[in-house]
Amino acid sequence: MKERLLTKNELDAFEESLVLEEKSRATVEKYLRDVRAFSVFAENQAVTKEVVMAYKQHLLEKGYAVRSINSMLASINCFLDHKNWQDCRVKSLKLQQPAYCAEEKELTKAEYLRLLDAAGRHSRLRLILETICGTGIRVSELRFFTVEDVQRGEITVRCKSKTRTILIPGKLRGFLLAYAKKSDIRSGAIFITRSGQPLNRSSIWAQMKALCEKACVKASKVFPHNLRKLFARTFYGLEKDIAKLADILGHSSINTTRIYIMTTGVEHRRKMECLGLVL
Repeated sequence: MKERLLTKNELDAFEESLVLEEKSRATVEKYLRDVRAFSVFAENQAVTKEVVMAYKQHLLEKGYAVRSINSMLASINCFLDHKNWQDCRVKSLKLQQPAYCAEEKELTKAEYLRLLDAAGRHSRLRLILETICGTGIRVSELRFFTVEDVQRGEITVRCKSKTRTILIPGKLRGFLLAYAKKSDIRSGAIFITRSGQPLNRSSIWAQMKALCEKACVKASKVFPHNLRKLFARTFYGLEKDIAKLADILGHSSINTTRIYIMTTGVEHRRKMECLGLVL
């Protein structure tokens, strides 16, 4: 049997297959990054189940979070499937669904409002924060907010081989159209660079981080995805409809949505104390 080696040609072929499967660019880069890290660990050894299992143990000993390890193993298993080396696949680590999330990681509504104030009343950054948090979109989906779609009041997002419609609240729609008019953006994407290209996530991330000190919010809480999670928790608090929320967020599984709506440890403890079972 031909020795199973992880070469540059193998990685190039894997990348091509992911592109043909219409994976998003971010997904392709993530899978490749994980498989390259495994390749460094393997050090030109033939790929065997024993080597993959040793890498799994290596990640555990390095102190990676279980969720992160499972994500990396999923990338490696995808590569093994691509090569028809299914006998080398390894199982994910078992992870019990947590009952609550860490207080220090979740952005509260009060902190969000302080970020808006720090961004300035009429700034583009403030409008970006309100757009993400007011609709629950991913930061990568900002590019779909065009003048034409905002005028219609709904955005069509095509991402990861799925298409969904996002409704824009009336107040946000007015803000977006006013900003486009003021910026002389008559058509196409609203949030663009000086060269006319859609803003990228790293630029938005950096601008958000710059608000932390002024807003008195921990930097560990300030990143675009936390705005999406704040939308999810707020929506669920009003509607209590997880299936509808999953559709709005574009989740294929309600289990993913459950992660978004977990309360913090403080809230969880308060609810337990309200049970009145400890006298």
